[in-house]
Amino acid sequence: MSASQDVILRAKIREYAAAMKITSHLFEAFLKCPTKCYLALGETGSGNEYAEWVRTQDESYEREAARRLQETVPEPERVVAPSVSENLKTAKWRLAVDLVAQASSPASSGSVPLAEGTAGGTPGELADETSALQSRLHAVERIPSEGRGKAAQFIPIRFIFRNKLTQDDRLLLAFDAQVLSQLLGREVSLGKIIHGDDHATLKVKTSALAGEVRKRLEKTAALLSNPAPPDLVLNRHCVECEFQARCRKIAVEKDDLSLLAGLSAKERQKLRSKGIFTVTQLSYTFRPRRRPKRMRDKREKHHLALKALAIREKKIHIVGSPELKIEGTPVYLDVEGLPDRDFYYLIGLRIGHGESAVQHSGAQYEKLSERCASSLRIRLFKL
Repeated sequence: MSASQDVILRAKIREYAAAMKITSHLFEAFLKCPTKCYLALGETGSGNEYAEWVRTQDESYEREAARRLQETVPEPERVVAPSVSENLKTAKWRLAVDLVAQASSPASSGSVPLAEGTAGGTPGELADETSALQSRLHAVERIPSEGRGKAAQFIPIRFIFRNKLTQDDRLLLAFDAQVLSQLLGREVSLGKIIHGDDHATLKVKTSALAGEVRKRLEKTAALLSNPAPPDLVLNRHCVECEFQARCRKIAVEKDDLSLLAGLSAKERQKLRSKGIFTVTQLSYTFRPRRRPKRMRDKREKHHLALKALAIREKKIHIVGSPELKIEGTPVYLDVEGLPDRDFYYLIGLRIGHGESAVQHSGAQYEKLSERCASSLRIRLFKL
C-alpha cells in the first residue's frame, strides 16, 4: 500500500471513527449485503436456521483447527488470546491464537501504534473507543527476523469450515492483513486460510487484494456514517440471513422491484429512471406481441414485466403455445448431494418405455459417490 493511499483511507475512516469502528463482523456483513451491515449495528435478527447452523459449524471448526495448529508449535512458543496492549514488534511467540487487533486510532498518528512514551498508552496500545478498525484474528504466525535490519514477518490465518472458498473469504483475510499492517506500520503481504474436511492450507497474497479492501472500507465508512439506511434490495444472501423475515416484509409492503428474482442492479436502475419503482407499476408495462416468422424458431426471451403481472394477478402466464416433443427414449436423472464436498449421496435414474418406466437408484452415506455413479452408468449402458 502506498503512503498516499493509506492517508486517503485513514482520512475517510477518521470522519466517523470517534463514534464507530469497522470490525471484521461488520466488514463481512457488508460483503454480503449493505443493509445487513447497517442493521448489524443495533438490531437483532429474528433468526435463521441456516445462519445458526453456519455459526455453529464456524465455531466448532475454529476450535478444532486452532487445536491442531497449536499442536505443531512447542508450548513455550505459542500464546492464546494475547493482550490487546501487547507490542507485536517485540513479541517472542511463533503462534498466537484468538488475537484481537485494533488500528487506525484517530487520536494517535493514524495507521501505526502509539510511540513509546506517548501519554495515554503503552507501545502498540490503541484507545478502544476511537479505534477505527478492529479484527479478531483466528491465528497469527510469526516468522522471526532473518537477520539484522530485517523485521519479523506476521502472517494472519483464518479458519473456514467449507471446502470451497469464495472471494469473500479471501477479502476477509485481506481485511485481517489490513488491520495487522496498520498496527505494525508495515505491509502484511501474505495470509493463510485453513479450510475444509482435510484442513487444507491455502496461501493468499493479501497485498493483491489491498486495493479492493480499501474500496470496500470506504463504502462501509460512508454507509455507517450516513444516518439514513441504504436502499433495501433483496438478494441471494437473504435465504441465509437472520434479517430475512424483516427485509422481506418491508419489500412486500413497498412492492419493491427486488422481489423479482433475476432483476440486476443495472436493470433496476434503468426502470427507476423511467419512473417505475414497484412490481405493480412494472406489471402494467407488459404488452403481448405476435412474434414474426423469422423469430418463431428462436427461444422466447424472459419478460420481467410478465413475471410482475403474474405476481400481481397471482396467476401463471405462458407466452405463446409451447409444445413438448420428446423423441427417442426419455431419461430422467435426479441427483441429491452436498456440492461443497463434491459428495452426491443419492442418484436416481428413470427410463421411459412407452406407458411404463424402469427405475434405478443408488444411495451412499459415505464418500463413495463415484462408485455409485459408475454403477448407474453400467446399468444405463446395458439397457
